[in-house]
Amino acid sequence: MEVIPSIDIKSGQCVRLYQGDYSRETIYSNDPVSIATRYQELGAPRLHIVDLDGAASGEMYNLSLIHQIVATLKIPVQVGGGIRSNEIAEKMLEMGVDRVVVGTAAIENPSLVKDICTDYGSASVVIALDAKNGEVAIKGWTETTSVNILDLAYSMKEIGVTRILYTDISRDGTLTEPNFLANERLVNESGLSVLASGGVTTLHHLSRLADLGVEGAILGKSLYTGDIDLKEAISCNL
Repeated sequence: MEVIPSIDIKSGQCVRLYQGDYSRETIYSNDPVSIATRYQELGAPRLHIVDLDGAASGEMYNLSLIHQIVATLKIPVQVGGGIRSNEIAEKMLEMGVDRVVVGTAAIENPSLVKDICTDYGSASVVIALDAKNGEVAIKGWTETTSVNILDLAYSMKEIGVTRILYTDISRDGTLTEPNFLANERLVNESGLSVLASGGVTTLHHLSRLADLGVEGAILGKSLYTGDIDLKEAISCNL
């Protein structure tokens, strides 16, 4: 299982939100490039970036900063937050982003996802299943829908998607634990590769996710607080 560090960017800074609440943010660094480089030096197999400004607004406010990070690193980078048009998706992939992470557009513009799969290959897109009480939230988690996460996974699979990213919003940034039951169900029932996010706080959590068959676990706040040592987590060969 891949252990994937995450950098959430808001106004050019590395921040973490509590349960996706934009009014409850903690700033951890004003130099995302330095943090990204440090994660690479510690052995990260890839980097996950979220443009929080883009997620909420649909506009990629931190595009130049993301480009700088991608150009600096040698490891693959996946990026989400505000990717809601063919133009932005194309710009991301052509600047060297390995995977674009699509959430809102999977609900509002599924043809975008199909176009990415057709033009760049299924490996180039990850569908973000951001869940509140089992249903999908969109637009930077500021709006909820009545769409069930498994239903969305099935519909995306039909148009060529092979990988999803599940986040239980109630666990995100809380340093509690992942939603193991939901991750297990997605692994067993969706037939897709699953990345897990939200509440991953200990090596035991990582071990349990690996045992469930999760392809990768995304770490955010736990790396800033020191609850998980990235180098140690990677060396465990989960």
